[in-house]
Amino acid sequence: MTWQEVVMGTTAILFTLVIVVVMIVQLGATWRARQSVSREEAYRRLAEDAATAQRDVAQRLAAVQGELSALRERTDALERLLKEVEEPWTR
Repeated sequence: MTWQEVVMGTTAILFTLVIVVVMIVQLGATWRARQSVSREEAYRRLAEDAATAQRDVAQRLAAVQGELSALRERTDALERLLKEVEEPWTR
């Protein structure tokens, strides 16, 4: 075996090793990119769910405020009625 054959064999092995390392690095980068996309999709769904829940809470709060307002009006009317009924008895 001549030194030229040894150099060629070593060069071929190193070249193959470099190609394998580059492929492994690229596969890792591809896997990380897919995981990132998956994570972003999950965050997007979570944000949409949160926005939907917030709209639902706002609608329910508006309904409760309306009911509270009606209850306040009825309570005020009842207080006025009780005062009117009480006045003749306190004289």
